[in-house]
Amino acid sequence: MRIDINLATRPYEDSRQFWTYWGTGLGLLALATVLLMFMAVTGYVRAGHDRQQLAKLQSQIAAYDREKAEAEAVLNQPQNRDLRDQSQFLNQLFERKSFSWTRVFEDLEQVMPAHLHVISIQPVPADNNVEIKLVVGGDSQVQALDLVRKMESSKHFKQTRINRELQQEQTPTSDRVQFEIEAAYTPWDQSAHTSGGMH
Repeated sequence: MRIDINLATRPYEDSRQFWTYWGTGLGLLALATVLLMFMAVTGYVRAGHDRQQLAKLQSQIAAYDREKAEAEAVLNQPQNRDLRDQSQFLNQLFERKSFSWTRVFEDLEQVMPAHLHVISIQPVPADNNVEIKLVVGGDSQVQALDLVRKMESSKHFKQTRINRELQQEQTPTSDRVQFEIEAAYTPWDQSAHTSGGMH
């Protein structure tokens, strides 16, 4: 008896190549998973250290705030008000003494456009620097805008702005126009700023 088998219904499969491809893919996937887990754990540990450092800084800030509040409460007591007022007066005096007129006029001379001159200048103590209010006179608004631009590009004047413009009929001088300008002033040499006298 003769039996015919059609081999086309059962094609040949290379199982070794199949498992090689899948094994390699699974190995790479496992390696990537381990790498991601390592990065996640490392990031979590670092974040924990950052949280501890932040909590420590916040605790120190809170302690400083409590000390400041306690000191202010002591100074605000009736028996200490004279001492508080004297301390504020001395601090303001030191700030005024540290302002150098010679230095600020030298710095203004470097940025002052032609045909524009300073009429008045007034220093105002601020938090970390000195704010100056000056009145300048000239022929046109272009000169004042040029001054503001040069002051902003310098290393001594920041946040420069024109507050008010006075026309000729409002000014007692021969200037066609006057401008009130405010700017934050920081001397180039902070040590010279603290040691310079009021000239």
